[in-house]
Amino acid sequence: MYDPVMIQPFRDELTEVGFTELMTPQEVDEAVGGNKGTLLVVINSVCGCAAGKARPGIRKALQHAAKPDRLMSVFAGQEKEATARLREQWLQGIPPSSPSIALYKDNELVHFIPRFKIEGRIADEIAADLVAAFDEHCGNNVTA
Repeated sequence: MYDPVMIQPFRDELTEVGFTELMTPQEVDEAVGGNKGTLLVVINSVCGCAAGKARPGIRKALQHAAKPDRLMSVFAGQEKEATARLREQWLQGIPPSSPSIALYKDNELVHFIPRFKIEGRIADEIAADLVAAFDEHCGNNVTA
């Protein structure tokens, strides 16, 4: 586990734009399994590609008019059981990857960005990828 004081700014980058943190496996199941509409789930991380690419790209994409109904995150290396539950139950068949970004529509995974598609790109490219997915799956929804 990471020092909670050290990682708080990494958490804040998402919570200050509307993300709710999922801390337990039960919270993951309730959030993803009970979702109607669209849900963006971020597996947050302390790595440099999360800080310099993923979180800035996510924040930029959320400035777009079409965006998910709900925003959730789990923190790899911190909420280990919640992260494991997300991967085992809701990202079946996808190798573990952090950071990563998952978009669900009515409990179905419709878009996924793994770490390898974050590492080699800049934040603007990640934002553009998310905006395209939001336009396709989130319609004219404007709530966060």
